[in-house]
Amino acid sequence: MNSHEMVPVKGPHVTVDESPQRGATYAGKRTNETRNEATRVRRLFSFAQIFFFALSYMSSWEAIAANIGLIFYNGGPRAVVWGFFIVIPGIMCQVASLAELASVQPIAGAQYHWTYYLAPYEYRRFITWIQGWLTWFSWISLLAGVVNIGANQVTTLVYTSHPNYTPQNWHTILIMYAMLVILALINMYAFWIIPWVEMIAGLLHVILWIIFVSVLVTLAPRHSADWVFYQPSNLSGWTDQFISFNLGMVLVTWGFVGFDGAVHMSEEVRKARHAVPRAMFWTICMNAGLAFGMVLVFLFCMGDVDDVLNAGYPIIAIAVNATHSVVGGSAMVGGLLIINTAVALGSVASASRLTWAWSRDGALPAYFSHIDPRHRVPIRSIWLPVFIVMLLTLLNLAGYTAFSVIVALSTFGLYQSYFLAIACMLYARCTDRLEQSGWSLGRFGVPINVFALVYSFYMGIWLVWPSYTPVDGNNMNYALPINAFVLLSAVIAWYAWGKQNWKGLNKEVIDAVVADSTRDTKD
Repeated sequence: MNSHEMVPVKGPHVTVDESPQRGATYAGKRTNETRNEATRVRRLFSFAQIFFFALSYMSSWEAIAANIGLIFYNGGPRAVVWGFFIVIPGIMCQVASLAELASVQPIAGAQYHWTYYLAPYEYRRFITWIQGWLTWFSWISLLAGVVNIGANQVTTLVYTSHPNYTPQNWHTILIMYAMLVILALINMYAFWIIPWVEMIAGLLHVILWIIFVSVLVTLAPRHSADWVFYQPSNLSGWTDQFISFNLGMVLVTWGFVGFDGAVHMSEEVRKARHAVPRAMFWTICMNAGLAFGMVLVFLFCMGDVDDVLNAGYPIIAIAVNATHSVVGGSAMVGGLLIINTAVALGSVASASRLTWAWSRDGALPAYFSHIDPRHRVPIRSIWLPVFIVMLLTLLNLAGYTAFSVIVALSTFGLYQSYFLAIACMLYARCTDRLEQSGWSLGRFGVPINVFALVYSFYMGIWLVWPSYTPVDGNNMNYALPINAFVLLSAVIAWYAWGKQNWKGLNKEVIDAVVADSTRDTKD
């Protein structure tokens, strides 16, 4: 074997390459000084703070509330109610699998680091390359979607109070720009407040749930149980009930994607090997209960269906109909805007850490791996995703459909990233290469991993299925072609540059991060 080839080594925490030369990676030959420069961030998050970060970041019932009107286009109320019993077990198996990996290797790169650690040796560089770019572009798309929801909430609140106001696409762009700049500046100059902001947002997430339930149950009109549990609807044009049901079930998945955001922050979490996996898993459990309860409340207390269908933002129609007050309904939706702003703040943080990790591992330019010595945050990696999203928002000038093409990538792309990581995990488990950790699935690991893969594959089919028929340019589901473009670009980049120049992950950084998390756990 050539001395420059990579030899997989099973150490106490990670499997890395032991090549004496790394080629054209982040900074070539490492010194202790440059290694410290690449890992020098502060562990600010306590367990409680990362728990509430994960809890508020998912904001599952709020995400479903934002799109509740879509249930009448595919599947109807019954698809959302019964779809929970398919989606939640699948999500639980996804998050349980990735939580075990987070316990073994709590590092900002998350999925692509785990893929490199667990994939078959002869294919791991290529698979990791694809995984890294797919995950990164998906998080860019996710950030764009979250900020877009916030901008739409602002224009909806203005329109509700001022019916003469006519929202324009450029209004949405300017609001998104303002949000992105403010959120980036907070991440840049006041990152230390983010753990506290997310903790408050997590508490507000629960308090708002109580407020919505109390108001709707006591004031709103009622639908029957038969209507809630058995009513189909297919305004989308799909007459096949099986297709319609599965497309309706997709709405539930939107409230449970992006749970890996907590892992991307793990290098700034105290006792990350214990805190991060537990925060991931238990916040999903809590959000599942809150979301299912809120869906039932929404369906029973929705009021006039035509009002919901005719509203640009259906949840405000439900709130106004229940309270019989524009001010009261706007106040309720204003609470959702606060939660969404906290989610956007966390999205900038998570996307920046993934950008930072991907650059210090040599895939993105080394310029973005810099840690500001004063603020101890990767400032350049904060602004790169923000700048890309600002450019993408200009697609709104061509119409919302153009911008939604980019947003469509997030859920499907992240499901693929979960699938790749869990598939490699299952391979390593079956070949006895998976290390036991504090969060271990034990003998249930294989069935949980298999179910997570089956679920991810099955839902992936419906995430790219056209939601409306007949299919045309305005209602096409662009998730698959955009995903194909990202993958094709990654493959071209691999053969054009990566195969010869990218030698894999930065071993010294991995060693330093995992060793630091181990020392922190023992302290």
